[in-house]
Amino acid sequence: MWAAAPLLLLLLLLLLLLLPRLRRRGAAGLEPAGRAVLITGCDSGFGHLLALRLHRLGFTVFAGCLCPGGDGARRLQREAAAGAGRLRVLRLDVTRARDVMAAKELVLSHLPERGFWGLVNNAGISTFGETGWLSMEKYEKFADVNLLGSIRTTLAFLPLLRKYKGRIVFMSSIIAYFSLGNGIYSMTKAAVERFCDALRLEMKKFGVRVCIIQPGNYARSTKIQPPVSAEEIWNELSEEEKAVYNKEYVQERANFFNRILSEGSANGSEVVDAMVDALTSPAPKARYMVAKLKEKALVFVCALFPTAVMDCVLSYALSK
Repeated sequence: MWAAAPLLLLLLLLLLLLLPRLRRRGAAGLEPAGRAVLITGCDSGFGHLLALRLHRLGFTVFAGCLCPGGDGARRLQREAAAGAGRLRVLRLDVTRARDVMAAKELVLSHLPERGFWGLVNNAGISTFGETGWLSMEKYEKFADVNLLGSIRTTLAFLPLLRKYKGRIVFMSSIIAYFSLGNGIYSMTKAAVERFCDALRLEMKKFGVRVCIIQPGNYARSTKIQPPVSAEEIWNELSEEEKAVYNKEYVQERANFFNRILSEGSANGSEVVDAMVDALTSPAPKARYMVAKLKEKALVFVCALFPTAVMDCVLSYALSK
């Protein structure tokens, strides 16, 4: 009897893995018409692509843009003009409570017949720099945009999401598991993951699904991180940091990071596919990791192996 226990355990694990897929196949698809979705960070990148995709699917889309007069927002507005008013561009700086509340009022005043279906917390910023190279003001800014901005919008729209049993989608990253020169971005994404873990469990009793999108390197698709200038980094360093590091080291780190940026995927539609599935699937996943095999392998090492092993792997990567 006990000899069969490992086999029974394996079969149980396989069943648990297969059940969600069976439910996804057997359940009826979602009807987008008459359902509203708010997306933050639609000026460019994944948010921009998702707004256009959802609009074409038939959702009522509220596209939050930091610069409503910018090129990205104007492209969305042109699309809205051809879609019977189902796509609305609005100013939305997620660091400003006033903008978030104004967005909520706009949504409430133009809510379609099936109500508020989804909130996509996509807005985010990224930068490069070792821990001591970045000012406290920069840490505060990143925490406000990437973490508190998502929390701010979530808290504002939570009553609507509970009422209509909707979806909340958060943009995280595989960088939540490790850092290669952008610890400030990694820190905020790791915090977003933990916030989502708590929220996902709490929202189950209301029928609200919470999903996390974990892209790999899509720097060429999103342009979230411009190429790094070693000269600019050096000029911004404090005298104490300049006494520790030299220009050659800063240039090496900048070259390393720029090489990573240049290797990023330009096919942002892969990530948008995952975001659409999170919003429309009858049985959405808790996490969608959209990354190359080697990126997934690195996440596996960092998540499951001892810290000493993780440090060796990352140190080797940084030395290349």
